Amino acid sequence: MCRNRKGLAVGCLICISAVSGIIALILSVVGTRNLYLPSPNKYGLVFDAGSSHTSLYVYQWPAHKENDTGIVSQIHMCEIHGSGLSSYADNPAQAGEVLRPCMDEALKIIPSKQHRETRTLLGATAGMRLLRLQNETKTRQIFHEVSKTLGEYPVNFQGARILDGKEEGSLGWVTVNYLLGTFIQYSYIQSWIHPKEGQMFGAMDLGGASTQMTFQPSGPIEDKSTEMIFRLYGYDYTIYTHSYLCYGQDQALKKLLAHLIETRGSGTVRHPCYPRGYNASVSLSSVYDSPCVITPPGYEEVNVTVEGTGDSYQCQNAVSQIFNFSTCSNSSCSFNGVYQPPVYGKFYAFSAFYYTFNFLNLTCGQSLSETNSSIWGYCTREWAELMSSFPSESPRRLVNYCSSAMYILTLLLDGYNFTGETWKNINFAKQAGNADVGWTLGYMLNLTNMIPSEEPSLFRAHEYNMWVAAIFFIVLSLAAGLVAAPLHCYCRNACAEQTGWA
Repeated sequence: MCRNRKGLAVGCLICISAVSGIIALILSVVGTRNLYLPSPNKYGLVFDAGSSHTSLYVYQWPAHKENDTGIVSQIHMCEIHGSGLSSYADNPAQAGEVLRPCMDEALKIIPSKQHRETRTLLGATAGMRLLRLQNETKTRQIFHEVSKTLGEYPVNFQGARILDGKEEGSLGWVTVNYLLGTFIQYSYIQSWIHPKEGQMFGAMDLGGASTQMTFQPSGPIEDKSTEMIFRLYGYDYTIYTHSYLCYGQDQALKKLLAHLIETRGSGTVRHPCYPRGYNASVSLSSVYDSPCVITPPGYEEVNVTVEGTGDSYQCQNAVSQIFNFSTCSNSSCSFNGVYQPPVYGKFYAFSAFYYTFNFLNLTCGQSLSETNSSIWGYCTREWAELMSSFPSESPRRLVNYCSSAMYILTLLLDGYNFTGETWKNINFAKQAGNADVGWTLGYMLNLTNMIPSEEPSLFRAHEYNMWVAAIFFIVLSLAAGLVAAPLHCYCRNACAEQTGWA
């Protein structure tokens, strides 16, 4: 009788242990399959049609992680030969043709069976914004030719358009923070964690015709025209953003040259930002061909001689003349009367910010004092010495590095109001995470809805629950085993006593 009862109890416990183990094994296998089941990649193409050049970016991401952060990879970048799209105002058909080599190159990288679903976008920035101000008909003709060319390819072409300045700035901010994973993080307690204030990165973009400043300020934004609100992953972000048309690197240097020409009196134009020993003949038509530069009265299409003097102090003084730092109707401003709250947090400075400072070896966290000293030192070097020291560098860029660097210093310090203390919060970089920094990735993420407005579904939490259940059943199995063992021994002893067995 004892043996039957106790044996039955032991048998039940052993069965529970076996069933629990089997369930745990099944849950573990199911969970593993959910985690590692392969799925095809998806692809996206974005043309960045800037003022001085056009680039094509090829992006790739795993389809089953489409709404996760930081998982899009840039797998290729192709530079379009020639100038920006706006330079084809008098030959719009060529604006479409120049895109073909990079488009052909990209489609060789993407599997042919996925060409049809590859989203393809073209965004134009300040160069085309300036052309639209000058001639809207030519602008439309360029976009017609571009759309016609890209429409011939077996891709999901979703159009070509001009981005406004606020879009360009805010999408650069989205790109930086997406790649760095600062929007949202997953916690293994079945929840998503949003960043605290100050953990988001600001974005500073310097193109050829415009520059953008975007960041999340520490307080309210006074001028609502500079405010943008994003709802991403269930959280509202209020950011400050402003785009300065005509203050991109190329247009700013054109404004600087125009200022020096107008104040020269007569004779040769002495340029303090050009190296000593440099001389060039410059046509006035090439200076006053932009709406960013006011054509003076009595203008004649003649050439002037520009002579470099390599004077750092005079260079800094001349660069400051293309800004207006005195007008401000708000509590704080950048320049030209534009409202800007105090800079807050860390920043990524990219595009021409990076390329100029990278040439001068100033992208490794140098202090403001070290940066200032390096730039002033470069500006005093002679032209023959520079040509000898940098034989592979384009002479056009080489002669402008001093002007560009001094312009960046003035913009960041006197314009955006960085100080020696906040300067260390600027990271001059070309990439963040695994892709080039700029507006293109943010543009693709936005138009393809890859950043949801609400929190992602708890797919990972579901996998987490599966593992919790598996662990529970494993623990139950062990507990049953631990109970069964002594009970089995007790049963044997008890039965032995009743039957007289020792």
